[in-house]
Amino acid sequence: MQRRSQEDRSRTTRAALELAGRGLFAERGFAGTSAEQLVAAAGVTRGALHHHYGDKRGLFLAVLEQVETEATAEIANAVAAVDSADVLGGMTAGLTCFLELCGRPEMVRIVLMDAPTVLGWPAFREFEARHGLGLITTELQRATDAGLIPVSPVPVLAQLLLSAIAEASLIVAHAADPDRARAETQQSLLLLITGLLRQG
Repeated sequence: MQRRSQEDRSRTTRAALELAGRGLFAERGFAGTSAEQLVAAAGVTRGALHHHYGDKRGLFLAVLEQVETEATAEIANAVAAVDSADVLGGMTAGLTCFLELCGRPEMVRIVLMDAPTVLGWPAFREFEARHGLGLITTELQRATDAGLIPVSPVPVLAQLLLSAIAEASLIVAHAADPDRARAETQQSLLLLITGLLRQG
């Protein structure tokens, strides 16, 4: 019973720190958020932060994983909601969902702006590969299996397409008119995707 109570307290502490981190990192960025601000917002001690995450960077990584996991699940659900026979429709739905996610402050600041700097480029690419790249690879493989695109090295094609989508997300994130940028980047990405399709 005592151990369960301790586990409950630990779980509550982690949840409070991650909620505080999510809000502060999205609003002020990693560099603009101090450990003191994080523990104050979470209502815990500095020792609790160090015990559970080591430091501010450790908490940021936990929040980043949380935000990206949720985003990936949303995109996967959007794709799954489309008839499985409509491969291009599934890709379009996933792309639309992703670009809409790019309008969320936490996605912009935590994932798109701060994550590459905090993780370093190689680690960020590995992080991307564990999330968005898997979805893209799956959809490209489905399109290949359905005969919609020529047989090609899918992993390489997926990585190139991920780079284009990542660039599109930054265009949307930094646009003065995000709605217009979202529409234009979606149209442009769909042109790239449909250009892969077999003609006739």
